[in-house]
Amino acid sequence: MPAPRDHQGPREELRRQLTRRAFLGDSAAGIGGAALASLLGGSGLLARGAAAGARGGRDPVLGPGAALSAFHHPPKAKAVIGLFLSGGLSQLDTFDHKPQLKDRFDQDLPESVRQGQRLTTMTSGQARFPVAPSRFQFAQRGECGAWISELLPHMGGVADELAIVRSCHTEAINHDPAMTFIQTGHQLPGRPSLGAWLSYGLGSANQDLPTYVVMTPTWTGRLEAQALFSRLWGTGWLPSEHQGVALRAQGDPVLYLSDPPGLGRDGRRRLLDGLGALNAHRLEQTGDPEIRARTEQYEMAFRMQSSVPDLVDTSGEPEHVKALYGPEVGTPGTFAASCLLARRMVERGVRFVQLYIRGWDHHFDLPNTIRRSCRDVDQPTAGLIQDLKQRGMLDDTLIVWGGEFGRTVYSQGNLTDQDYGRDHHGRCFTTVLAGGGVEGGVAHGATDDYSYSITEDPVHVHDLNATVMHCLGIDHKRLTARFQGRDFRLTDVHGEVVEAILK
Repeated sequence: MPAPRDHQGPREELRRQLTRRAFLGDSAAGIGGAALASLLGGSGLLARGAAAGARGGRDPVLGPGAALSAFHHPPKAKAVIGLFLSGGLSQLDTFDHKPQLKDRFDQDLPESVRQGQRLTTMTSGQARFPVAPSRFQFAQRGECGAWISELLPHMGGVADELAIVRSCHTEAINHDPAMTFIQTGHQLPGRPSLGAWLSYGLGSANQDLPTYVVMTPTWTGRLEAQALFSRLWGTGWLPSEHQGVALRAQGDPVLYLSDPPGLGRDGRRRLLDGLGALNAHRLEQTGDPEIRARTEQYEMAFRMQSSVPDLVDTSGEPEHVKALYGPEVGTPGTFAASCLLARRMVERGVRFVQLYIRGWDHHFDLPNTIRRSCRDVDQPTAGLIQDLKQRGMLDDTLIVWGGEFGRTVYSQGNLTDQDYGRDHHGRCFTTVLAGGGVEGGVAHGATDDYSYSITEDPVHVHDLNATVMHCLGIDHKRLTARFQGRDFRLTDVHGEVVEAILK
């Protein structure tokens, strides 16, 4: 069996791309594949196969374009929904209960705890580091007895479905490198994102929708929020068809989804056919694989003109289902509306849906702003879990909920009994997972009395990503792509699956 093209040497790959015979062979295979797809599609076999891989089949299947020839082990999850809290969730005010801190209010954080850790420029110049206990009440929720803050009452109601990992850690201490790290496995930009790796490895499960979709909901937390860059859902050096497709909150969900005035579907089809012929000619001349990828993206866009409007039209959803997500579910662009769309996407075979909600960077006025941030996500997250469960989809849909790092126990700026802020903190933070092969009602890892350092079962960013891939049937060490003479993977040379939270 010949080696996959991604693992051939760079000279051999270049020679192959520039060889007319190879181009003709690829073209013939492409024409044959298109003809077969047309025949299967006309008979309904292709659609049924995609649907089986997405939801209703006995087992998950690899889709067209998959780099893997087989799963590395039986997958538990068919899809992932990432709910990313951009800015950094305060673990102390949500999931990492430290009641003893109330007796240490405004005391200086002991140097034996901080141990000379590097700080951001926002607090490194402070004269002192006063301990700021959480103002919020915690209670044990569910049969598992998980300690969850009053800020998240609805998530507390589904506590028995949650795996709460309190011992996550990262090397990054500022937003952009930390977000880039957790999304791509490296602090510097340029590498493929998790969603791109999953698309590359598993292929498509629905030929009419992207494999990887991104949404950026509105928020009511801290309004001064970090920017989101499209490279966070980019492909790096992987083929560009694995790029995350961003849905917009207003107007066409995807740019240029509607045909321009005077151009009908037949005209658009003829235009794409002519453009495809020109691209094929140029591909023959240059051998640039991006030309082929661009042509495939044009064709996907054409199919999305029919599939996306149906996807985003939630008018047919029963009222009792909408009620699970909360009162904002009917307002386009909100987190609630986006969570409902995420469920509809994975139902249709989208493998990875990533929501980024901003406003979690609570340096000041945390008691007020975190209330709004939690209100944005609490009921929609719980509603999504309940909706998936009642449809029989939670067992094979993995939800990953959390941000790029945590927050400090000490106050940034002035501390009062009513007000405090918290700086970035990478030495420990909390991530919550549910469904998709994860054991519910589990609390994993522990931190010290100040929620400053990890005392049990540390979970690195690479471990999180390795675990996500494991749930999808992928050995993170074996899904690689060659670039500039080296085989790269999402987890670099690190990462261990967190077996303790898996079923």
